[in-house]
Amino acid sequence: MFRSIFTKYISVFMLTIIVSFIVQISIISTLIGSYSDTSKEVSLSRAADTVAEYINENVTGSSSVSEYIDENGDTLSDSIRLLLDYAGDVSVVISDIDGNVLYTAGKYVPAVGGSETYEVSADLLSNVTSSGYSFVSEDSEGIFASVKYVCGRAISSDGTAVGAVFTCSSKSNTDSLLNSLVSSTVLASLWVMLAALVAVYFLSERVVRPIRDISAAAKRFAAGDFDVRVNVVGKDEIAELAETFNNMAASLADLENMRSTFLANVSHDLRTPMTTISGYIDGILDGAIPPDKYEHYLKIVKNEVGRLSRLVSSLLDLTRIEAGVRKFTFVDFDICEMAREIIISMEARLTEKNLKVEFDSGSDNIFVTADRDAIYQVLYNICDNAVKFSREGGEYKVSASVYGKKVHVSVFNEGQGIPEEDIAHVFDRFYKSDKSRGLDKTGVGLGLYICKTIIDAHGETIAVNSEYGKYCEFSFTLTPKK
Repeated sequence: MFRSIFTKYISVFMLTIIVSFIVQISIISTLIGSYSDTSKEVSLSRAADTVAEYINENVTGSSSVSEYIDENGDTLSDSIRLLLDYAGDVSVVISDIDGNVLYTAGKYVPAVGGSETYEVSADLLSNVTSSGYSFVSEDSEGIFASVKYVCGRAISSDGTAVGAVFTCSSKSNTDSLLNSLVSSTVLASLWVMLAALVAVYFLSERVVRPIRDISAAAKRFAAGDFDVRVNVVGKDEIAELAETFNNMAASLADLENMRSTFLANVSHDLRTPMTTISGYIDGILDGAIPPDKYEHYLKIVKNEVGRLSRLVSSLLDLTRIEAGVRKFTFVDFDICEMAREIIISMEARLTEKNLKVEFDSGSDNIFVTADRDAIYQVLYNICDNAVKFSREGGEYKVSASVYGKKVHVSVFNEGQGIPEEDIAHVFDRFYKSDKSRGLDKTGVGLGLYICKTIIDAHGETIAVNSEYGKYCEFSFTLTPKK
């Protein structure tokens, strides 16, 4: 993983740096080329103007450029030499009207004389003589073969073009500058790439190390070590991932603990009634229990069978809920009437504990829209738990009222209550606050989970408020009839 991420990071960094420097060189080269063309045109045109004006002042009447150069060659050379010293990187070419090169000066053009003759191209000469001026920024031929920039000015005698002055310059300076730029850029690129390589290495290591730790922890977790956790360092996305992993691990560990507890409780709840049933039936069959006691012990067997039935029913409900196959039919019904029915059905148990029973509602009837059987299951389960955990002679109160756009139903009892650390888990499946099973010998920790699932499916809320050792109150909301 490390090599893969490091390779991806360094590839992206290197490609980005290379592309950036190529674009930078292209832009700078374009700017330098444009600036070079402009500056060369200015300097060459000034030099050409100076030479052309100097010759124009002396070529008059029938004098030709050739005659002038023959007669004043030394003076002209001295003047041009001063110009070249001042202008710098410039060479001078003088031609007659036919394009024959009569005079050259400077290092970029060959010297004329002897048997070697040179000519200026007809197109270039025509441009100069027709318009009086021409500037070329491209590779040329002939006597201008070794230069890039050529600027021409016409030589006139009495308003008639009799020749041309050309000033020219090489592109070597521009090439030298570009070569220097490229060399500097390549060197800078190498240093930047080296720095990027080091930075990416440490960045990749910092990113990958916690991922590697999470991977190792996940493998241990998969092997059954539910106590493994990942160190959370910093506040970035990787730290958030590590924290999420730890939360997931904690949740799965809690789920595993609840599953183990659930299996233990189910095993106990299955074994106990089955042992009781088996023992009493064996006692009846082998004659250990006299006939006059049959009815008493058969009632006990019946109760134990009912206990088993309730356990299986809860497990089936849980399976249907988790599979998403339980469907709800929404109808209008009176929640107050349902609450009264449940209280009446528990009259014997309420009387046995001498509870102070109270039913409170804003009106005799409050109609809601929900699945009647499902809400009955929820309310009955909550009321049943309230009876189980009520203290002798304590207050037991069921209430229903309308607040805003919701109907609020609550069940209050004085008694053991729920410890603060258990409140966040009371709606978890398989969870039992009464771990000693001293008060609740029949539950397996599924009732409240099923209640919450039903209420959630209705788009409503269910909550608990409790003070340990004093009281407990469960409440949920329903939608009133429209």
